[in-house]
Amino acid sequence: MTTLSTSPGTAAMTRTPFDTRTDALFDQLRRDGLWKHLQMLDSPMDASVRMRREDGSFRDVLCFCSNNYLGLANHPEVIDAGIEGLKKYGAGTASVRFICGTFTPHETLEHAIAQYMGTEASYTFVSAWTANEAVFPTLCEPGDMIISDELNHACIIDSIRLATTIKKGVHKSVYRNNTLEGEKSLRAALQAARANKDVTGQIWVVTDGVFSMEGSIADLPAMRAMCDEYNAMLVVDDSHGHGVMGTLGRGTHEHWGMIDGGARSGRVDLFTGTLGKALGGGAGGFVAGSRRAIDLIIQRGRPTLFSNALPVTVACSATKAIEVLRREPQRVQRLRDNVQYARTKLKAAGFDVLPSPTAICPIIVHDTAKAIAMSKRLLELGVFVIGFGYPVVPEGHARLRCQISAAHTMGHIDALVDALKRI
Repeated sequence: MTTLSTSPGTAAMTRTPFDTRTDALFDQLRRDGLWKHLQMLDSPMDASVRMRREDGSFRDVLCFCSNNYLGLANHPEVIDAGIEGLKKYGAGTASVRFICGTFTPHETLEHAIAQYMGTEASYTFVSAWTANEAVFPTLCEPGDMIISDELNHACIIDSIRLATTIKKGVHKSVYRNNTLEGEKSLRAALQAARANKDVTGQIWVVTDGVFSMEGSIADLPAMRAMCDEYNAMLVVDDSHGHGVMGTLGRGTHEHWGMIDGGARSGRVDLFTGTLGKALGGGAGGFVAGSRRAIDLIIQRGRPTLFSNALPVTVACSATKAIEVLRREPQRVQRLRDNVQYARTKLKAAGFDVLPSPTAICPIIVHDTAKAIAMSKRLLELGVFVIGFGYPVVPEGHARLRCQISAAHTMGHIDALVDALKRI
């Protein structure tokens, strides 16, 4: 072993294999232009944000990389609700839910979420990640099969991995993104599950409602019909659909007319979602579905049994955000108008933008280092857009992901397009 040099007066430190391999990885990331820099903000999240430069000075930049789709993160009523919650209930819950961590605002929020999503019940978590993490390890049993879209979010993938690890005999399968018929399709996976003698329990089909890197949407009506054919349950993570899809912004299922139908047929069985994007942008996640499924998660879900409750101030802010959204559906229309304007302007400027009705406008540039370099140059021009490449997206599919908000003006969007044209 070698030793690391240390400051005068301290003993030499032994260099571990972890040190060696991690430093090698860091060196490679820097050589490849893939090193991630944390940009420090010194203002509320909004269409324009105040950013701290490396030299310590500050500048205002247009923000086109936030999930603040409805502009509610800095809404006065949402802020005031959080402040009042903080004053009335304190800074922290200091407990898990089943001991003494359940407060009145949790109940109020969960009732609001269930009404908003059109489900019997809902339950909140400290993040959408932990909400997804609770689903399959809790609800699945040996003999079950989980069938997942290949482009599902990492938290869904990890939930499935956890379920198949801790409960031996839970099976998994993957189908090609948004492919329902033919080779490597959802139907092929369902047929294989039915033919598998080891699959003796429930079949689960899970998809993102809006795919975060593509901006594409799942064909939920066709998936529902197929799930009914094979007696499978449909699970949808709609974190990028809340506040964006549907006339009232209730999500991808509203976009498809699959809400308030009553019977299971034509509906989604279980949702996971976030409070950290369109619904106030604070933090937190939720599961929404049948009372039976929610009660099972309350009784057996490890992420709620062993983790503190959602902070009450966040619960209060999120409840107010849902109230504002339902009171002001014009926010959703303004977002939709902005998205249409942005896509039209980007296309007219000659950029390759993936088509979608969502607020995510990916500009494909193919090379990861190029995407990161373009992002850096845009920031120099006062426009904050992040470049994504491998491993977030497949090799050769690197992109700038522009995210549009109802808080943006047409002038903001014009400035984005002008900056892109300059580079």
